[in-house]
Amino acid sequence: MILCVLLVLLGVEPAEKLHHVKRVYVDQLTGKSAAMQMRDLLIASLQSSKLFIVTEDEERADAYLRGAAEEDIYTELHQTDEAISGNVRTSRSRGATSSRNREADAAGIGISERESSRIQERKHDAMATVRLVSKSGDVLWSTTQESSGGKFRGATADVAAKVVKQLAIDLEKSRRALP
Repeated sequence: MILCVLLVLLGVEPAEKLHHVKRVYVDQLTGKSAAMQMRDLLIASLQSSKLFIVTEDEERADAYLRGAAEEDIYTELHQTDEAISGNVRTSRSRGATSSRNREADAAGIGISERESSRIQERKHDAMATVRLVSKSGDVLWSTTQESSGGKFRGATADVAAKVVKQLAIDLEKSRRALP
């Protein structure tokens, strides 16, 4: 940090700053199969943002976007079962040899109610941790973004959009900090 301040005071700016990056190569991301999809979505998001020229030639790049991505698909189960039950029963009986002397009393009340529900919900969660690295290996910028999906796009596409949005915000801050 002190070296950067001294260089700026002397009128010499370090060549490796975020706002100097013009051309970016998006490297293969580590992770499972979702990492390949995330790379393609990052390329598309970067291209449409017009922040940088996106290149497929590593040699021509000023910086490399590297990192890892993951997508988790699972089913969430919510199950409830409630029951109310009651039973009252009384009985009295007297017997004799003749049917005239026979008495019988009986009563009964029964209440029962049961409610159950089962809801299965399929969920997608995605996460990416990426960094913009200069040709000399210095990390110029990094972020971690995650999503459970947006209203109009899936979790992986939403993460790619969030990464590029954060990069745009930080790039603008870097440009505003220029003397």
